[in-house]
Amino acid sequence: MHLKSNLALILILISAIYTSAQEVFKNNDLSITKLEKNMWVVETTDNTTMYIIEGSKKAMLIDTGTRCEKLEEVVRQITQKPLVVVVTHIHGDHSGNMNQFDEVYFHAADTVLLNSFNPYKGKIHFVGDGYKFDLGGTTLEVLFTPGHTPGSIVLLDRKAGNCYSGDAFGSGQVWMQLLPHVSMAIYAESCRKMEALMDKGITNIYCGHYPYVKSAFGKSYMTEMRQLAEELSKGNAPKGEPYPIKVGIGTQNPMITTKGGASIVYDPEKIN
Repeated sequence: MHLKSNLALILILISAIYTSAQEVFKNNDLSITKLEKNMWVVETTDNTTMYIIEGSKKAMLIDTGTRCEKLEEVVRQITQKPLVVVVTHIHGDHSGNMNQFDEVYFHAADTVLLNSFNPYKGKIHFVGDGYKFDLGGTTLEVLFTPGHTPGSIVLLDRKAGNCYSGDAFGSGQVWMQLLPHVSMAIYAESCRKMEALMDKGITNIYCGHYPYVKSAFGKSYMTEMRQLAEELSKGNAPKGEPYPIKVGIGTQNPMITTKGGASIVYDPEKIN
């Protein structure tokens, strides 16, 4: 009898896990999967990622992806609440559909990238450390995390224990070889801030390219990223290897160094 009860409990738990990660929408550009209560991940066919968070009064779209026709109409398949659109950083794969929305929020330090990637014609609201979005029962707080770009931010849901990180801490690897250059020492400080928050209730980092990992990162990943950034900034990191992917807005001779599950791509001539 005890064995049967345990088996029934296991089946209930498996069912709950499956239900919580159920695909709810799909078209030629993207798919949407519910990951948690009132939280969905949007995965595009070119492996970019957006998140939809819904409160009792408003909803939030984090990042605007690429190759997504009628994105607002797609979001309305999930929620009818007034929508707040926040962009974690101004790279084309995260801000590509900003012009489909009348208003967006991002950090002022990334305006240097705005015309290069996506000239925006709507109303811009600048946000910084500690800025809070009250969605009704759910609050998203901005943490300024420069490194990948000068104005990279992450969004913290302290109640749920979630961080929505864009590319601030990568999706297994973070690109630091791009222009405009941000020093590794500054990035290491961003990592330290995030790691400290993971000692205070943040347990999940939902990254900006979710299709590659299909899960949230935990503290061990953040610790390895912080340690690697510190080692690179001090010149005592493990020897890097040439990185094969060349990006037009960065060095043409990037290197990559790995520590555990975390990797950093960087310009060896512009570490600090």
